[in-house]
Amino acid sequence: MPALTSSYARLTAVHPALRVITGPARSGAGWTAAHDLAAGGAAVAGFVAREAGRLATEHGRPPRPEVAATLALHRYLWPACLLFTVPWFLRRRVPLLPVDAVSLHRASGTMTVRPRGIVCLPGDSAARLPGARVVPTQEALRGELRAALAEHVSPLLAAFRPMLRRGPHALWGMATDEVTEGLWYVATLLGEAEERRARADLAALLPGGTPPFAGAAGFHRPPRTGPDVPSVIPPAAEVDDREHRPACSRTRLTCCLFYTLSPDDSCSGCPRTCGPARNRRPAYAA
Repeated sequence: MPALTSSYARLTAVHPALRVITGPARSGAGWTAAHDLAAGGAAVAGFVAREAGRLATEHGRPPRPEVAATLALHRYLWPACLLFTVPWFLRRRVPLLPVDAVSLHRASGTMTVRPRGIVCLPGDSAARLPGARVVPTQEALRGELRAALAEHVSPLLAAFRPMLRRGPHALWGMATDEVTEGLWYVATLLGEAEERRARADLAALLPGGTPPFAGAAGFHRPPRTGPDVPSVIPPAAEVDDREHRPACSRTRLTCCLFYTLSPDDSCSGCPRTCGPARNRRPAYAA
């Protein structure tokens, strides 16, 4: 954890709703252990039922079962993916966190982690720590990050799949969206330069053709007028301060189905929408 503490502290500083602490995975008293969710059955059913109750209270009507399951999985995956991507983005360190190493306290936004080790680059001071493994290049480190994420995410997708009513390709599209939009959102909180760097890093991490992840990070320039035909945007594009939005956007690979609860609202980059709805900063965290 000493190799990861500063990254998690910076995450909490800009996004106080999420706090990361060291310790074994916990269950009960508001805690949900990732390995319990990965086992499926009653743990997943209870997790989804609590999300369904929250959504019904907030929106005045119960969600469809697959909607509750989709948003419940998002409630876990969005912060869980940040446990991997933020240390990689800030310090080029990849934590190894299988499902038995993480738990979530939904009410407080606290997550526990007990890393199995880290992967880093040559010359990193963390390379001398017990449990550290060194890889020679940035591309090799990106491969380690994809592998670590897949190891954590795969059993969770399998456990939720019966309730989500989606096939494997769509499920891994969801995972690609969570990885991309979580880090992109946090990077916007870190400043414009970091937001631009995050887009470049994510484009290299998820260029497409990196199974099991489906699709690419896929940033593009949103149109200002005319047909909604995206064009490729260079990583160094500037933020449009006049409209307080980034000069790029992305279209999500999958729909979170939130529109079924609030038909007048849509997430930024929703594949069901076009035009102005794609032109906002990443807002899926909300």
